[in-house]
Amino acid sequence: MALLEIKDLHVALNDGTEIVKGIDLTVRAGEVHAIMGPNGSGKSTLAYALMGHPSYEISGGDVLLDGESLLPLGADERAQRGLFLAFQYPYAVPGVTVSSFLRSAMNALRKARAGGTDDPIPIPEFRKDLAAAMEHLKVPRELLGRYLNDGFSGGEKKRIEILQMALLRPQIAVLDETDSGLDIDALKTVADGISDLVGPEMGAIVITHYQRILNYIRPDFVHVFAGGRFVAEGDAELAEKLESEGYDAYLPEGISGGA
Repeated sequence: MALLEIKDLHVALNDGTEIVKGIDLTVRAGEVHAIMGPNGSGKSTLAYALMGHPSYEISGGDVLLDGESLLPLGADERAQRGLFLAFQYPYAVPGVTVSSFLRSAMNALRKARAGGTDDPIPIPEFRKDLAAAMEHLKVPRELLGRYLNDGFSGGEKKRIEILQMALLRPQIAVLDETDSGLDIDALKTVADGISDLVGPEMGAIVITHYQRILNYIRPDFVHVFAGGRFVAEGDAELAEKLESEGYDAYLPEGISGGA
């Protein structure tokens, strides 16, 4: 069973400015943890730091996946261990088609899990898995031949992110404001895809400003993040309260709720 443990984590920028100021969180397979908070609270910093982004320094604490510290590992090694990050603003990669990228990512994981021995996925198996995932997520087939996220709409980019997750099947998925830029239909499709993957082999952290995605992904735990810390915790009812009342009641003195 997948288990992510965040222990007294502190994260700073390269100039030493502390953004995340000591948080604890445990995420098990089958659980959905929603992290909600205003702009500038440090939510995306937390997501990037978990994945090993070089612009952020872990200045204290630890992050463990199934008992192994992730801190000495690069982003690719963290992905190989089973950690996945869906970006708020997915990057475009001109020159690399969606199909090529997905197959390369799957083969890289298979090689790592085979101890460094090449173990490419058979093309018929790849096509079958890809077709099934695309149909479920309503990803148009013509996107496969286009360069990754190059000129894609917001909804297309987010569908491709969840398509990656469906094929790579991580142990823990961190979803950084996956709902941003989505219309209602795209939001429901993406949320349903996430919900289908959460289960005995995967847990999820859903980072969001708004409660609307949580109408479709029912969180087991809700954490209010402000000023670099968790300032309140609860269940799905807390998300509904935040939607109706805003963040001001939970913010440290002198910090605005923002957008």
